[in-house]
Amino acid sequence: MQDYELSIQHVLWRLERLHGRSEVVTKREQGVHRMTNAELVPRVNRLAGALKRLGVKPGDRVATLSFNNSRHLELYYAVPCMGAVLHTLNLRLFPQHLEFIVNDAQDKVLFVDQPLVGLLKPLAGKIPSVEKIVLMTDGAPAPEGHGLGEMLDYETLLEAESEDYPWPKLSERMAASMCYTSGTTGNPKGVVYSHRSQFIHTMGVLQKDNLAVSENDVVLAIVPMFHANSWGLPYAIGMSGAKALLPDRWMGDAKAVCELADAESATILAGVPTIWINTVAYMKESGKRLPKVHTVVCGGSAVPRALMENMDALGLKMLHAWGMTETSPLGSVARPRAGTKPEDELAARLTQGVIVPGVEVRICDPASGQELPWDGVAFGEIQVRGPWIARGYYNGYDPDKLTEDGWFRTGDVAKITPEGYIQIVDRTKDVIKSGGEWISSVELENAIMAHPKILEAAVIGLAHPKWDERPVAFA
Repeated sequence: MQDYELSIQHVLWRLERLHGRSEVVTKREQGVHRMTNAELVPRVNRLAGALKRLGVKPGDRVATLSFNNSRHLELYYAVPCMGAVLHTLNLRLFPQHLEFIVNDAQDKVLFVDQPLVGLLKPLAGKIPSVEKIVLMTDGAPAPEGHGLGEMLDYETLLEAESEDYPWPKLSERMAASMCYTSGTTGNPKGVVYSHRSQFIHTMGVLQKDNLAVSENDVVLAIVPMFHANSWGLPYAIGMSGAKALLPDRWMGDAKAVCELADAESATILAGVPTIWINTVAYMKESGKRLPKVHTVVCGGSAVPRALMENMDALGLKMLHAWGMTETSPLGSVARPRAGTKPEDELAARLTQGVIVPGVEVRICDPASGQELPWDGVAFGEIQVRGPWIARGYYNGYDPDKLTEDGWFRTGDVAKITPEGYIQIVDRTKDVIKSGGEWISSVELENAIMAHPKILEAAVIGLAHPKWDERPVAFA
């Protein structure tokens, strides 16, 4: 067999050779911006030339502070395909965390959407590795007083370059991109994805039993492109030739999302539960329906039963998936297995699903490390391994995340049924020990949110003189 390097360059090749007619549609203030992949690819080539002119070399980190839009998608291709590393910045982080990760990654060039320049203002004079800042705008200038020095204009940079770019030969082991965790406990930690891991992950996303993205689909990616590679959807869309719908800064606007999905005949939607809670409320109030949508991918946190039932009632079939930044992120998908009785399908869909092909999973006792059975009763920490699972963090943070025998410790606590369904019950840091027994904060939260008058709930453990801890709910 040929020794063929697996890289993002192949996805770009498919865009150019096979999927030139497929569209990338970005919502704008007035209507939408529409382009074909045949128009996108020359811009990617120009962008690579501009990056090289700015002094970007293979291995350099290029940061983005951007919404889901066509320019961000161009960076998704140009940066890794020229050998540099795409570093997507989470615009929801605190300024001190943004400062930390830019400095930790040693980003060389930073691309920013015009409406987000204000988020960089607290970083002025504090990110010395950044040599150039590039403004991405539809015409509006950068706000005054940002203190970040001269900003280069994205479109001006592209106009100065050729539509032909001599792409270098890349090793599949080279870094393609990096994302940082949210930093809920201390500073965020970086995860670096190789071309190989991204390629194999993309093939996993496309599988029928996983997200099943195809050339016939119209995919509205509401999950941010700065969050765990937008769940791998940008490259899955490119590999398959699906039509891409990008909501830009209207990601959290249920009305705008529904209108874009309806106008462009979306078939797959992807986002976190909060998005769908708001969508259900809007659709019930407005009477809006999305008849072309066959799959609503939901991840990021457990799906409340009431939410899935409400989505079903609106004709929207929710597909629950589990993953994390460290798993690229696809880890499991909750499709009912063959032979599942109709009355058992909802329960199966509410789990985190079955581990995807290519990844292995086990649950272990957090204290002893002993592997536990798949009996649907015992619960322990989820540990995973596979070709798109992190083996550590950038710059060596938290070295204990990998077990001695090479499994990644996720920090999620779950039980696994004999059929292989994963049911997360908590995080190792959130599980409550009361009277010698473990109590799942997630199970309590879901039970509380089943009440029709409860929208969201949070359960924590509070110290107790007799029981060690007792659960306290906020709803």
